[in-house]
Amino acid sequence: MRGDKGETVRKSLLYLFYLVGSVLMLLPFFWMISTAFKPDTEIFTVPIKWFPSSFYGENFKKAFQVIPIIKYMLNTVYIAVLKIGGEVFISALVAYGFARFDFRGKNLFFLILLATMMLPYEVTMIPTFMMWSYLGLSDSYVPLILPAYFGAASFIFFLRMYFSTLPVEMEESMVMDGANYFQIFYKLILPLTKPALLTIGLWAFLGTWNDLLGQLIYINDPMKYTIQLGLASFSNMTGETLWGPLMAASFVALLPVIFLLMSAQKYFVEGIKMTGIKG
Repeated sequence: MRGDKGETVRKSLLYLFYLVGSVLMLLPFFWMISTAFKPDTEIFTVPIKWFPSSFYGENFKKAFQVIPIIKYMLNTVYIAVLKIGGEVFISALVAYGFARFDFRGKNLFFLILLATMMLPYEVTMIPTFMMWSYLGLSDSYVPLILPAYFGAASFIFFLRMYFSTLPVEMEESMVMDGANYFQIFYKLILPLTKPALLTIGLWAFLGTWNDLLGQLIYINDPMKYTIQLGLASFSNMTGETLWGPLMAASFVALLPVIFLLMSAQKYFVEGIKMTGIKG
């Protein structure tokens, strides 16, 4: 009986910790939404006014007047879709090779691949920029999209673990039926690993949607701006920080991410869970 009581107390404290942590993490998000619907006179009141006295829609109208939010979002989606197509497929292809084939230096090459994950982006930022500038592609989407077609080390590592847990019997039967390895990869492996592929696809999309530094380096033309560049330049375009319209624009920019996370939640959780259990 005493043990059951202690377990109940432990779980209660754990749930309380989760609750407090969730509230602290959601607090900035709630403040952003609240500010988006407040007039300027209610934003910095003391004590803090968490809920607007009335829904002030002028902030959204002003936000759309300052920056073309929809165009910037479409620009970002364009980059993200082209990146995901290459990044997911190439990473899966390389990961399948590491998981299924034995070749000389395999472990060494994989170790080198993992070592690239330890290099911060700031280390390669300047020489990479110089390379793209020399090729005349600095003010374009190419430097943001093309590197994705060489795969991503973190995605390759994630998928290699996933592929290594798949049984080889079905692959052997397809080989006996005359299928080559690429057919096996395309027709068997990819459908079986749909949750994992959707998981890294979601990661890739979020990485592109939230990327500011990379896009800031390579894009100069305002008509090519992404949503993060648009939000970052919001104050420059108005000459002052309009917190209400800025929070309204940020809220609109966040809506596609929320929708995507809610739509893909099932596959995202399944991909993480299966990889964690099998790995």
